[in-house]
Amino acid sequence: MMDAMTLLAALLEGGLDDPEAIRVGDTTMTGPELLGAAAVVADQITERPSEGPVAVLAEPTARTVVAMVGALLAGVPVVPVPPDVGAGERAHVLADSGASLWIGERPPEISLPVRKVDVRQRSGDPARETPHDGPALVLYTSGTTGAPKGVLLSKAAMGAGLDGLADAWDWTADDTLAHGLPLFHVHGLVLGVFGALRIGSKLVHVGRPKPAHYAAAVRDHGASLLFGVPTIWSRVAADPDAAAALRPARLLVSGSAPLPVSVFEQLRERTGQAPVERYGMSETMITVSVRADGERRPGWVGVPVAGFETRLASTDEETEGELLRHDGETIGELQVRGPGLFDGYLGRPEATAETWTADGWFRTGDAAVIDEGGYHRIVGRRSVDLIKTGGYRVGAGEIETALLEHAGISEVAVVGEPDDDLGQRIVAHVVLAGDPVDPDEVIAFVADRLSAHKRPREVRVVDALPRNAMGKVQKARL
Repeated sequence: MMDAMTLLAALLEGGLDDPEAIRVGDTTMTGPELLGAAAVVADQITERPSEGPVAVLAEPTARTVVAMVGALLAGVPVVPVPPDVGAGERAHVLADSGASLWIGERPPEISLPVRKVDVRQRSGDPARETPHDGPALVLYTSGTTGAPKGVLLSKAAMGAGLDGLADAWDWTADDTLAHGLPLFHVHGLVLGVFGALRIGSKLVHVGRPKPAHYAAAVRDHGASLLFGVPTIWSRVAADPDAAAALRPARLLVSGSAPLPVSVFEQLRERTGQAPVERYGMSETMITVSVRADGERRPGWVGVPVAGFETRLASTDEETEGELLRHDGETIGELQVRGPGLFDGYLGRPEATAETWTADGWFRTGDAAVIDEGGYHRIVGRRSVDLIKTGGYRVGAGEIETALLEHAGISEVAVVGEPDDDLGQRIVAHVVLAGDPVDPDEVIAFVADRLSAHKRPREVRVVDALPRNAMGKVQKARL
């Protein structure tokens, strides 16, 4: 087991010295070249005029990878900012995090000091990780209500989670990892970048996650380990040529949302292997996964990875908190514990406390079943207000708040509905304030204020929202 406090172990030990060890789009770097460029960024961060985290514009580029590594070297928490985020959400993230420096191209409204990254620059000083046992990453994630919360992840938590996955997937320096995931979430950034730099496997980020790009990663760069969300895998499965090109790969990993059974079966048929499914959250890293040598059942996400434990608890009023049997049928709230859990929500002690049981287990809010052999199946959210679309977790309350800023809308309820491509599509039910509205204009209205993936895919005008006697909207009826 590697030292969890040195997150980028293989990179710092001189690994990844192949000329194409790190490929992001059209840019290739060796590990030493990445370290040299990141050390320049680390120097810029330590010289910033005030304390506080640094915000990185998390585009899928080599500049982003250099900036993230530079922040880790400097021992300063880094806030990945989605490149498609709306101005309002970006302002919230920067204010809530207390960011003191912006790294990347400057959006018009940014008033922070700005530094740009030149991947060709090199520092003459040897690069090393500054000792730091506090939060290293502040990931903003949507809850069921309100604005996104900052999830605090330490290097120790990320290292422990990655080591568990290395064990589960037989992930070694002999692998080449390829994916086209965003670099502002656990899946794409922690697993998809820091994982490779910790374990020493080559990394290919394909840019846009098109089936042809995944096929090229295997064909041209020998990718053996592929990461994707169900939306990506559904598109690969629908492209027989691209799917067939993935046959030489060792492992196809799907996560961030449930994989439809039909897509699972198509991948099995067209690539020659069933995908590996796994489960986790920003707050927990990946706690459960099918092992590389384990049984692959559609709809089941495997067993706890090394170092983690899980259990099911009742959420019924009469028996709340009572532990439930693992029989493959009984549904309860999935609770987890282990070394890969977050340090809390930034500046929100009450919200943090609400997620933990009195005996130290994290309450995921997901409903699940566990069978006698320890295999897990995620049934869904306890709440209908957390939508998983295209691999993203999106809070309905945040979208509803944005929609209510529209002058033509008086009431709104946002739900997720099944979608073969996205997993769930976001549907907004709106009550008009007066004159008719253009649904496309309403969708664009939300996209201007929030991230593009949070926009409704459909707007339905209704005369009234169904409510109970207490006035609460009954979303199940929608």
